[in-house]
Amino acid sequence: MTDLSPILAKADANLNASLERLFDLVRIPSISTDPAYKADCRKAAEWLVKALTDLGFTASVRDTPGHPMVVAHHDADRADAPHVLFYGHYDVQPVDPLELWENDPFAPAIKELEGGRKIITGRGTSDDKGQLLTFLEACRAYKDVKGSLPVKITILFEGEEESGSPSLKPFLEANAAELKAEYALVCDTSMWDTETPAIAATLRGLVGEEITVHAADRDLHSGLFGGAAANPIHILTTALAGLRDETGRITLPGFYDGVEETPENIKASWATLGRDAKSFLGEVGLSEPSGEKGRSVLELTWARPTCEVNGIWGGYTGEGFKTVIAAKASAKISFRLVGEQDPAKIRDSFRAYIRSKIPADCSVEFHEHGGSPAIQLAYDSPVLTKAKAALSDEWPKAAVVVGMGGSIPIVGDFQTYLGMDSLLVGYGLIDDRIHSPNEKYDLQSFHKGIRSWIRILDAL
Repeated sequence: MTDLSPILAKADANLNASLERLFDLVRIPSISTDPAYKADCRKAAEWLVKALTDLGFTASVRDTPGHPMVVAHHDADRADAPHVLFYGHYDVQPVDPLELWENDPFAPAIKELEGGRKIITGRGTSDDKGQLLTFLEACRAYKDVKGSLPVKITILFEGEEESGSPSLKPFLEANAAELKAEYALVCDTSMWDTETPAIAATLRGLVGEEITVHAADRDLHSGLFGGAAANPIHILTTALAGLRDETGRITLPGFYDGVEETPENIKASWATLGRDAKSFLGEVGLSEPSGEKGRSVLELTWARPTCEVNGIWGGYTGEGFKTVIAAKASAKISFRLVGEQDPAKIRDSFRAYIRSKIPADCSVEFHEHGGSPAIQLAYDSPVLTKAKAALSDEWPKAAVVVGMGGSIPIVGDFQTYLGMDSLLVGYGLIDDRIHSPNEKYDLQSFHKGIRSWIRILDAL
């Protein structure tokens, strides 16, 4: 086992210089969604190539139809070392409304809060420039002391994450052989709290559907036709109501195929995190979980599938009252998936169910709104186990393995196009105000993030 104390000490000694490098990168207004900042996005990519080259990586800017990618490679100190792909993004969100910022969003600074907590201010400090630089600065400290790196590393930094990543999938397909590694490291997530690091082991998948039920060929007078003519709003709402039973389970045939129970030790660790229904739902004015009965809110949001009606409309919805039977009614429905659930099978089952509820003289049309499978790193994965131990050595509290209710598209893309699982470790905090005015990154997150990656790289 490597004696990490001199490497960690080097990271500590480098901290001021590391911060200056972060400040340099944050000063570049690489807003990907606004064409006015196209040159700044390229400038940020070129800045990263120079930084990587200075670290001994073979690095280059790769043009795409949009903003460029940055790709870099570095060999390990031995031939049998594992190969990892590290991903981050250098683009940032727009800063509007500018008047809500307390400081210039592209003039980063250290600010001390009440109680002595220090933060780094500026757009991109947390999402994702500060996060990606924790990794580069860890590599710097390791090389400063050892002259080499303990794992083979490929770097992929993109410049369109904040604008939908339109160039990413074609780039992954075209460069799969070059980019493929044993697994990916993604640093675009958060800590559980200021003292507890977290590894996200699961990301729920998604199926989105829009449906429209058609009945009469025009809106009808509800006095003349009421009681005799089919009402598409009744048909639609009856069908939607039948998607869940009284226990909260989803009723679609085959829906739970591929859904496994969360291991008891993982559920026990979640129970120690202090997030119950009262604390979680109380923040939004609710108190009672509405999903499957007998499960905690963390299990419901991290490890169980869902069916939610996201919008529903039909008939007259303007001011006053209009007594009509609508000609059509529509709804948008999303399913969050877990485990091995197949998005295509879920969609087929949903459509078959809806069709079975439509009267013979009515019709239904469907419009697809995307579909992706869930992502799950095995809870007993050696990579996860090593990273968890490494993080626990650095932070005041032991690392926790968490789930994420939403999706991170890049993780699914890595699995689809490169056949790789991803280890999601980040040092952001819930109060970092990403995508909002006054974005910040805790100085401790930056400093201990560097130290954490040193420990993780060595453990791997």
